[in-house]
Amino acid sequence: MEYEALKAHFWANGTFWVTVAVLIFAFVAGRKVLGAIGNLLDARTKAVQAALDEAAQLKAEAEAILVDAKVKQEQAAKDAKHILATAHAEAERLANELAAEAEATARRREQMAMDRIQAAEAAAVKEVRAAAIDIATAASSAFLRDTVSNDTDAALIDHAITALPKAFRG
Repeated sequence: MEYEALKAHFWANGTFWVTVAVLIFAFVAGRKVLGAIGNLLDARTKAVQAALDEAAQLKAEAEAILVDAKVKQEQAAKDAKHILATAHAEAERLANELAAEAEATARRREQMAMDRIQAAEAAAVKEVRAAAIDIATAASSAFLRDTVSNDTDAALIDHAITALPKAFRG
């Protein structure tokens, strides 16, 4: 058996036409399949490009946020230094103020103590004077009682009465 395709013209054979039909089908279907695959690849390319663009945008935003955060951190550090300096100055001022107030309080208390001491001295002097007066009065009374008699007493009174007009004139 000889192969009949080799005896006749190749276009007269059914195999040729089946091959042509398969090639046409492959070409038409392949075009559509390749178009669909191309569309899928284009869509995937667009999605990847969009993701890359979004990533680039996010990176730029992150860099901006990082720069902003660094600026805020530097500002916060400056503010903290300023707050510390202000707090140290305020603490020093308060310490000086409290020291001055404590010194003034000590001076007031010392003055109050001195005033109390002077008042106590004055009261003691008054008490001593009063006691001295009482003692002197008692001693005078005792002396006069012991030394002056009724006769001497009458003579002293008479003498005081006669000296009275001279005392008024002169």
